[in-house]
This record gives sequence, structure tokens and C-alpha cells, in this order.
Amino acid sequence: MSRSQETYNKKEVRNKKEKKRKKKEEKRAKKRDEGKKSNFDDMIAYVDEFGVITATPPDPDKKTIVEAEDIELDMTRKGPDADPAYIRKGVLTFLNKSKGYGFIRDSESRQSVFVHVKNLLEPVEENNIVTFELGKGPKGPTAMKVKLFKE
Repeated sequence: MSRSQETYNKKEVRNKKEKKRKKKEEKRAKKRDEGKKSNFDDMIAYVDEFGVITATPPDPDKKTIVEAEDIELDMTRKGPDADPAYIRKGVLTFLNKSKGYGFIRDSESRQSVFVHVKNLLEPVEENNIVTFELGKGPKGPTAMKVKLFKE
């Protein structure tokens, strides 16, 4: 007769895995038997006006109606008449005429603003002080109506 190919260590590992599997199955059955059934209403969460997540629904009497036009997202929609500082002053730090764009450093905010050559009202060079209006471009703020600053 030949010896079994299964060693003592292999038997021990197999027995431990089997015990672990049975213990896990018993836990599942116990949890299934005593646990409460969860439904969709238990999973719903509400967000109040301060951004806090709560389990209670909001009060419909406190509901306010907001018009979409009243919401300001990025840039203000003020015209030149509403704000006297609408026309800004800055220094043309970079200009590439062959590619058709440049950048103006705003003197107030020190922000770099993109400018396209089609928005230049008169010929300008690098390091010139210019006046411009801030507009909204496809990728962010854009300088519009750029001209030389004359005191």
C-alpha cells in the first residue's frame, strides 16, 4: 500500500478553510434571520438649504422660487454704464502677431488676460499700456476693444 499524497499540513489548511467558510455561512444566516429588511425609503437622503445631509424631507412651506436669470455664475453681467471701472488698464506683456494672440497683465488684479488681434482697435506693441474691456471668451476672460492708453 502506498501513502496518501495529502500531508498533515495540507489537511490542516483544508480544515481551517472549511471551518472559516462554515463560520461565514452561519454569520450570513444569522444576519438574514434577525436583520430588518431595508427598503428604498430608508436609503433616501435630503440636502437642506445649508448643504447638510438629513433624513427628513424639506418643508414645502419654506420653498422659494428662483428665476434662472437671477443666478450669476462666473462673470457679472454689468454693462459699461453700471460700473465706471468697466474699462480696465493694463500692460501688454506678450503679443504674437503671426499667431494672432497675446496677453495683457491687468493693473488692478495682476491677472493675465487673453487678447486676440481681432479685438485690437489700433496697432499696439509689447510693453504698451493699454485700456480694454473685460469680456467672456470660450476659455475664460478675454480683453475686448483694446487700444493704447492716452493720458
